[in-house]
Amino acid sequence: MLAHDSSSDGQFDLAETIESPARERSSLRGAAFSDPKLDSHSSGAFRAAARGLVRLVDGASPHLSGETQGLLRRRLLIASSLFFIAFAVFELRLLAFNDAPTWIAVTHLCVTAVLGAVAATLASKAPLSLGKLRVAELLVFGDPAFYFVILSQQKLQLAANLPEGAHLPVILAPWMMLMFTYALFIPNNWRRALAVIGAMGALPLLVIFFQHRLCPGFQACMLRDEYTNYLSEQVLITGVNVLIATVGVYTINSLRRQVFEAKQLGQYRLKELLGSGGMGEVYLAEHQMMKRPCAIKVIRPEKAGDPRTMARFEREVRSTAKLSHWNSIDIYDYGSTEEGVFYYVMEYLPGHNIGELIGDYGPMPPARVVYLMDQVCKALREAHGIGLVHRDIKPANLFCAYRGGEFDVAKLLDFGLAKPVTASADAELTQEGSITGSPLFMSPEQAAGEREADARSDIYSLGCVLFYLLTGRPPFDHQKSVRVIIAHATEEAPSPRSINPDLPIELEEIVLRCLEKDPELRYQEVESLRQALLDLELADEWSSEHAADWWAQHGCPERKAKAAAILEAAAV
Repeated sequence: MLAHDSSSDGQFDLAETIESPARERSSLRGAAFSDPKLDSHSSGAFRAAARGLVRLVDGASPHLSGETQGLLRRRLLIASSLFFIAFAVFELRLLAFNDAPTWIAVTHLCVTAVLGAVAATLASKAPLSLGKLRVAELLVFGDPAFYFVILSQQKLQLAANLPEGAHLPVILAPWMMLMFTYALFIPNNWRRALAVIGAMGALPLLVIFFQHRLCPGFQACMLRDEYTNYLSEQVLITGVNVLIATVGVYTINSLRRQVFEAKQLGQYRLKELLGSGGMGEVYLAEHQMMKRPCAIKVIRPEKAGDPRTMARFEREVRSTAKLSHWNSIDIYDYGSTEEGVFYYVMEYLPGHNIGELIGDYGPMPPARVVYLMDQVCKALREAHGIGLVHRDIKPANLFCAYRGGEFDVAKLLDFGLAKPVTASADAELTQEGSITGSPLFMSPEQAAGEREADARSDIYSLGCVLFYLLTGRPPFDHQKSVRVIIAHATEEAPSPRSINPDLPIELEEIVLRCLEKDPELRYQEVESLRQALLDLELADEWSSEHAADWWAQHGCPERKAKAAAILEAAAV
């Protein structure tokens, strides 16, 4: 299942939804459909794409994931803290012995202050993007490197020009410390590490060659027999250390990749982060034995100790597992690890949620809306039939997928707020008078929190979704969530035809009946709503064949190839 993202439309900022990383969304949110225009010769390209995707999942992901970003921040904090402590100790020594020029002591103090500021920033709870972490990395290692250049220059200059006992000291010790600290702490690929560590190794050599060219005392020392091989020795020692540090980065990174690939929950291997939300993360995964792609929702460890969060998580699993309709998301498995990580496994859905479709392509034609909502109503009919009210119907929870060779297969997702109509222990999980659901699509009774939401509450939310699909906007799109909630409870819904005049009057009447404030005036059963939609005489038509043609014309070839590659890679 691809992560649900409504962030492309500001109207969904009030909704609770799983947000997909922009880079991953842009590459994976496309549907895994075969383009009818592709001929048999394209199978090789698909296999190549599958092999490339395996490399993406097994190779690049550890460097780009949110997990690695957190690791980078922690390692930078450790490195900056160690550097800060070391520089602070040496600053105290400079002050105590007063054996360095004032400008050296002041420079040392400035470097120490910068390292302390970086460490404090990394230790704070403020979110830091990857770009900001790279700036921190530059400061943590560039700041000491700047000081070491000055120190190396000063040390060579003074030693080579002593009136008695002039000599050429070895200046590589602090640089070796800097190189190996970087190799040990910073997660990297070997190419980037080679560039950074190579630059660190080049700086002391540049200082040496600068002195050799411009310092008479250095030149005089070089004429003595004991310093005949001084330059070549410094170059060789530096080169060997750069090589060892780079190989170390490669080795550490290989081990980290193996750990990443070995991550398992039961029989499932986690392959890629698809998205994250308030409760946890959703990963693309694979069953080890069946090689079947699936999506795993993992609850955040910090949330596992919250009884209400765990109750909602378990209720979502139990509620969804009771459903068997083709248009409801399938739950394969549920469990917890020895470390207390809770998860459940669901089917992987290539495609878009309908919020993304509207955000990318605008309002849908009425026939397509009826085609999709017919399927959603059938899924809800089963849920209502066993006494479950969804209570969080919104575009992000309605998925337009490619399944079983069919296009525009609607899938109803996320029963995390589902609640039995009859009283039970589950009913106590939602406090009396509390507001549940997403403000843009919640019913008046949910907004007011004064009466129990039943199946007719879902019908109101379906009316909001119908309004959105037909007009491109929700019935009430105020910027403040409180105003949206009040509007649902007190304001009459606007006419869909006032926004989209081409809509049939009969379709508008269906939408407005769903949006009645009084539940008694709405459709009393979702099947009645479904029949009313099917009885419409529309000028346009829609079927799976129309859907296939639409996706062939509008689907991004790169996205389709990558999504198809996931399925093909699983079949290898």
